[in-house]
Amino acid sequence: MAQIREPIPVKLICGVTFVSADIFQGAVQDMESIFSSVQVQSPVFDFSAFTSYYEEEMGKGLQKAFLCFESVYDPASLPACKVKSDTIEKKWAVDNRRRVNLDPGYLTAAKLVLATAKDFAHRIYIGQGIYGDVQLRFRQGRFEPSKWTYPDYQTDLAMTFFGRIRSQFLQQERHDEQVIGL
Repeated sequence: MAQIREPIPVKLICGVTFVSADIFQGAVQDMESIFSSVQVQSPVFDFSAFTSYYEEEMGKGLQKAFLCFESVYDPASLPACKVKSDTIEKKWAVDNRRRVNLDPGYLTAAKLVLATAKDFAHRIYIGQGIYGDVQLRFRQGRFEPSKWTYPDYQTDLAMTFFGRIRSQFLQQERHDEQVIGL
């Protein structure tokens, strides 16, 4: 029988889709005031090349970047992180239309999980109206997508970025760090 124990702390990540650099910088500052400083950011890329899903609400020419925060977190904090991220989205909205979309999640040695308010067959309820969605799993020395992984998380840019975060995470002295629980 497996022994029940506390989970290993995780790295908080966030996909940030935005309409302008000013909105991006403001939302990042808001996230840093809640979560911790950004440890590393991916290059900004053209999100409109992957989907037009957000264009009606947010407009055309959307950009995106992935972030990883310095602190380590209790994975049970993910629902609270999503709720707080939604508050930041609302702060930057104009006429109830978002100008920034925040997709928080966490990274472990084995996987990358995103938080979402949308339920589907492959998502698990994790509390506060939020579901966990495994986007990537680490297998045979690299991250690999599943059939439901978002296209922008399947790119070389994403795989390289999250692979680098995973390597740094494995090298961290996690036992000396304070684990954050929201």
